[in-house]
Amino acid sequence: MIATLIDQLHGQLGLNGLPYSIPIHPNLVHMTLGLFIVAIGFDFVGVFFVLEKPLFKFMAIPAARSNFFDVGWYNMVAASIITFFTVGAGFYEILLATPDENVKSAWGFQAMETMIWHGVGGVLLLALIVGMTVWRGFQRFLWRKDMGQQVQWSYLLAGLVIFAIMFVHGTLGAQLASEFGVHITADRLLRLGKNVDLNQLLK
Repeated sequence: MIATLIDQLHGQLGLNGLPYSIPIHPNLVHMTLGLFIVAIGFDFVGVFFVLEKPLFKFMAIPAARSNFFDVGWYNMVAASIITFFTVGAGFYEILLATPDENVKSAWGFQAMETMIWHGVGGVLLLALIVGMTVWRGFQRFLWRKDMGQQVQWSYLLAGLVIFAIMFVHGTLGAQLASEFGVHITADRLLRLGKNVDLNQLLK
């Protein structure tokens, strides 16, 4: 049933296998990554503010410790929101994927295994980022609202663990594009045996 419905879309798909010229999921992925990394990064700066304060003073940069924690909080909230769209776009685009079935990735996975692990990883990261946002909110508004250091060390360490998960997950996504040619226009044309000027097609 689902396969039949997806087949009905094929007449509306472009050369990259999508109904739009530029894949949405990879762009949203980088927004998720950027927002999350900035959130954890600024919280680290806030934690080490006592050591950095003389440097800010020397460089004549007016900085307050609370400002760094503000940036950490608002970026984490934004990361949590945008990740829903990132995962949603990812599942939509993975349903339309037609990867090369005769290829194995550098990690020894075939296309379907890679797509499944990447999909599961996306849902896991969404849950972790939302969980981190809730945890961050409790610290900001309840547990540590009157303390100079607004975040716990365990929170920052959890952020570093999520960085590692993001690296593994991102590598799987990169393999889908670079090794399996998922939604890559040039790769799809080569598999079809067509020799076409891409500049003309994309105008």
